This record gives sequence, structure tokens and C-alpha cells, in this order.
Amino acid sequence: MNLDLFSEPGENATELGRGGLEKMLSDATSPVHYRLRLGDHEIDMNARIGSPIRLEYLGEIRCVYCDKVTNKSFGQGYCYEHFTTLAQCDSCMMSPEKCHFDQGTCREPEWAEVTCMQSHYVYLANASGIKVGITRGGQVPTRWVDQGATQAMIIARVSSRKLAGLLEVVFKQHVADKTNWRTMLKGTSEPLDLPALRDQLVAECRPELDALIADYGLQAIQLINHADVRSLDYPVDQYPEKVSSLTLDKQPVVEGTLLGIKGQYWILDTGVINIRRHTGYQVVLR
Repeated sequence: MNLDLFSEPGENATELGRGGLEKMLSDATSPVHYRLRLGDHEIDMNARIGSPIRLEYLGEIRCVYCDKVTNKSFGQGYCYEHFTTLAQCDSCMMSPEKCHFDQGTCREPEWAEVTCMQSHYVYLANASGIKVGITRGGQVPTRWVDQGATQAMIIARVSSRKLAGLLEVVFKQHVADKTNWRTMLKGTSEPLDLPALRDQLVAECRPELDALIADYGLQAIQLINHADVRSLDYPVDQYPEKVSSLTLDKQPVVEGTLLGIKGQYWILDTGVINIRRHTGYQVVLR
């Protein structure tokens, strides 16, 4: 019998995997099922809940695009060169209403044709309260899981990322467009009547929506008033009363008992750590 399997986390504990951190993979089951890829290993993180774990930073960050060592991670895993040259790192990814493709100044038009010039959805989600967001068609419900939403519902389908951004600008005059991650990690949000909130929001924004539809056409902007509400729950044994953030930059060894996972966060009895924020960090998990 391998006694290491039952040992407390530490330098001699069983190594579960090593390599560059990536955002966790997820399956929208009940509860959400999380897996972490490290090197050649895919680790079932749900199975680790309730057990001690130890994440050791090896002092090296590798760019997720070119794999070169970088002193600092930019935009969740890129070296500075590619952060400043790739279209996927451009400012319009955060502000899609300012689409560079539309202006003829896109860094990579071919990439944009595939990524941005395709169907996107505008949605309402309940993670730390009501919020509006956008995502590509293939990212439902992954986007909602990554945000730690307990409820979500599509409210519009549009023909490009820019149009999704324009609708989001209209809607966020009335609802938030960001998740309060600290509130999200303190527990499950109270259920909301998303269809009623959608109807109220559309009514409040009707003049601006009609103007956008007049400019771009009914085929390009389709408001959806019949979508189902998707409910999600997460593998959490215990939520923290106070959210204390852990980062590998300040604390190269993060360890404790894993109490749960929500969004892209591990909830430990010693604090919470955002795994996606550390993309490209070379680590060992024990």
C-alpha cells in the first residue's frame, strides 16, 4: 500500500501532476464537474474536495501562445510581445462595440473572421446578482460556469461580436456587466425571476434596441423572449465567511483543504485562488 496517498500535503505528498496551469475544464452537470489538465495528467478536481492539496509554483511562467518564458503574465497567460500583437488580446475583446475589424484596423482579419464574425449571444446571469454578458455560441454554458452563475438565460442572438457589444452597452445602463467575485464566492445567490427581469430590461431599452435593429436588420439582431432559464450548482462543501485572495506571485506555495470550486476559483480553508488568472504558471500539484 502506498502510504503517500493518505499523507498530508507537503513536499513528500503524492504528485498529482505538473506543468502549465490552464483554466479548469468543466461539465455542466449537477453539480458542475471540474477537471484540471497539468502536463500529461487530467485531474478530477471534484474528487479532491474535502482533501488537503498543495499547489507549488516553480518560478517560471510560459506564454500560452509561444511557450517562451516570460517574467510576467499579461492578459491571463501571454508574454508581452504577443499580448501587444495578437488580435485575441486587443482592447476590443473587452470592449467589442469598438471592433477593429469593422474599422479596418484588426491585427488579424482572418482570425477575426472565424472568431468575431459569427453568432454571439447576449445573456442575463445571476452570479453575484443580475448582470448582462455576451458569449460566442459554442461557449454556452461554459461561459456561465466560468463566472460562477447559478442562473442564466439567453436574451438575444446577433450575427457578430460587435453587435453583441452594442447590445451590452445598451443593457448595462440598467444592469451590471461585471460579476462581484467576492460576493459570488460567499454563497449561492438568491434565485431571480430572469424572464421578468428580461421583459423589464427590454422595455426600458426599447428605443435604443429599435434603433439598432433599424440600422442592422432583424436578421442581424434577434431578441429572444422564450429561452429557458439554466440553473447551475457547484461542488462546494463550505463557503467562506470572509474571502481572502491567494496568488502564486506573493505565495509560491498555496495549500489547505479544498472546500469547494466555483467559477474558476478553488475555495480552500486558507483562502481562495483564481486558477485562470494563473494561466501559464508552471506548477506542481500534490
